[in-house]
Amino acid sequence: MRRRLINSTLAVVLVVIAVFGVSLVIVETRTISNSAQESVDSEALRLISVVESRLLEDERITPVLLSQQIASKRYALIEIPGRAPLELGKRPTGSVISSTAEGERGEKVTVEESSSAVTREVGRTLMIIGAVALLAIVSAVLLAVRQANKLTSPLTDLAETAERLGSGDPRPRHKRYGVPELDRVADVLDASAERIARMLTAERRLAADASHQLRTPLTALSMRIEEISVTDDPDTVKEEANIALTQVERLTDVVERLLTNARDPRTGSAVVFDLDEVVKQQIEEWRPAYRSAGRAIVRSGKQGLRAVGTPGAVAQVLAALIENSLMHGGGTVALRTRVTGNQAVIEVTDEGPGVRPDLGARIFERTISGRNSTGIGLAVARDLAEADGGRLELLQQQPAVFALFLSRVALKRQEPERPVR
Repeated sequence: MRRRLINSTLAVVLVVIAVFGVSLVIVETRTISNSAQESVDSEALRLISVVESRLLEDERITPVLLSQQIASKRYALIEIPGRAPLELGKRPTGSVISSTAEGERGEKVTVEESSSAVTREVGRTLMIIGAVALLAIVSAVLLAVRQANKLTSPLTDLAETAERLGSGDPRPRHKRYGVPELDRVADVLDASAERIARMLTAERRLAADASHQLRTPLTALSMRIEEISVTDDPDTVKEEANIALTQVERLTDVVERLLTNARDPRTGSAVVFDLDEVVKQQIEEWRPAYRSAGRAIVRSGKQGLRAVGTPGAVAQVLAALIENSLMHGGGTVALRTRVTGNQAVIEVTDEGPGVRPDLGARIFERTISGRNSTGIGLAVARDLAEADGGRLELLQQQPAVFALFLSRVALKRQEPERPVR
């Protein structure tokens, strides 16, 4: 493309030079020829006037006197009736420019000049025109190269940007070139890069959230299946199977919740639900794990609370807090329910060392963890809480006290109450 731009620019310049150059040469040649002819005509008239004035006054006409009226490189022939012709200068050979003037008494003056002078003048003019044309061509070449570089370099950059996008590198370059059309293409590519980056971030986040959120229900489900596999009591098998079915329902709810958040993290499905049922369910679900670790999980506080939210999401938030206490805390874990204003609060605390001072303000950020864990659980829990209008906060660092705040006031457009899974 660079070569085509240069060639096309040069072609335009050459056509313009050819058209205007030929026209200028023709005009200048005619102008020089006409000027030389007018000069010879003027000299012939001047000589005839001198001759006539001398004849009227009966003065002597000599070559010395007339030679002062003619240019040195010209030839003049003065013919007077009854007298011998007078010649001034050397008669030119070859092509000449000639002019003849006649007086009232029959006298005649002929002036001639070699056309070589005109040819030389035309040659000098052609050289000047050629030099100007050459300068114009050189300038056109430099301008064409500059313009080609100005256009091809951005196109090369844009092609590299598109290739980077195709290879999975969605970083926008935010580079502009001063050409509106190319800048528009760059804007579109940068916008596409930002959209791809958001999509990849959402995809990675969904994968991380899914791996974290599905781990707990799957672990609980496997524990129930193990209980079924080691018992021969039909009643125990039935009880554990019912619990396993409940876990499957919770697992389905978690998957649906993850997909909903992936499409639009602001979408909530808040309803009025019984908070005691969710708390009781989580305690029963996690008690075997705590018993295996030689620890206990208990509940206290106000009962009979009803809150506004998504039961499955609230259960996931509590599961994340309880699992966090199991992994990073110590001693007995307590779930305490209370009321503050128009909000129901569930506090989760333990007797462990708590949260380090340097992590307190960042504990809900992704990849931030007090120990060697993913750092995703608390971040996902806060997102789930906020999706339905609640909030999750760290009230105390040592020992750690996490609190989930839920509204106790039903929304104007209430949905029918649904059972807790």
